[in-house]
Formats: sequence, C-alpha cells, structure tokens
Amino acid sequence: MTSINYTINIKSKRKIYGIIGALITLMVPFFLIFFNQHSHLETAQSLCPLKMLTGFPCPGCGITKSLVYFYDGDLQKSLYYHVLGPFVILFCLATIGVLSTELITKKEYFNGLLFNKKLAYGLAIFLATYHFVRIIYFINNNSIDDILRQSIWR
Repeated sequence: MTSINYTINIKSKRKIYGIIGALITLMVPFFLIFFNQHSHLETAQSLCPLKMLTGFPCPGCGITKSLVYFYDGDLQKSLYYHVLGPFVILFCLATIGVLSTELITKKEYFNGLLFNKKLAYGLAIFLATYHFVRIIYFINNNSIDDILRQSIWR
C-alpha cells in the first residue's frame, strides 16, 4: 500500500508544481508592469543565454515581452514579439484549472491528449517552422553589427 500512496503523493506534488509554474508564468509580466520595468523592454539586453552568446533569438525569445504587451492590451505588438504569447496565457489558465480539478477530484483528465505523440510532433514542427521564419526575418532586418550588439560580444 505504501507504494501506491507514494505514487499518489508524487503525482500530487507534480500537479502542485505545475500550478505554481503556471502562476509564476502569468505573474512575471504583471510585476514588470507594476514596477514600470516594461517601458524599456524594447531596448534592454535580453536575458536569454542563447541570444546573449550568439545574438540570435531562441525559439522562446519574446514570450515575456509578448505577455507584457498582451496585458497592456496591445495584441498586435504581443503577436509581433511572439505569436504564441497569448496562447501561453490560455495554456497556463487551462493548466491551473485542470490540475486544480485533478487535485480536488483525484481523477486524471486529458492524459490521452497531453501524452499524444502526434500532437507533440505537430507542435514541434510548428515551433521549428515558426522559429526558422523568425530567424530569416531577423537576419534580413539586422546587420552583422546589430546582431553582435545584441550579444555579449559587442
């Protein structure tokens, strides 16, 4: 019996960690807005390790800026920084709702959907294609000097 209880406790902890992670993801842009740090988001150095080393954005670069501008009500600018920004908000809200429901009812929902290989491959192909298009757009709109200026190698 202890192994079953241990498994249940691990699953409950993971769900709690998932809820906490989703809440943090939703709260960081609020703190940037509240402390008026979003006014210089466009000019500040990125904290992305890949962008700091290479000057090129990673697939997730721009998500925080996208969330900040979405909270500000500027959907066009939000989608400009990352097309998946508004979907991150919806995903986090859905995650909080589903995981909270699972903790309360002690049942699992959407496992077939969450662990679906076709969905995972489809999302990976979409993200890779989107990132490839972003890199081409980035290279076309920035000179080598601009790219180096965005890295730590200025």
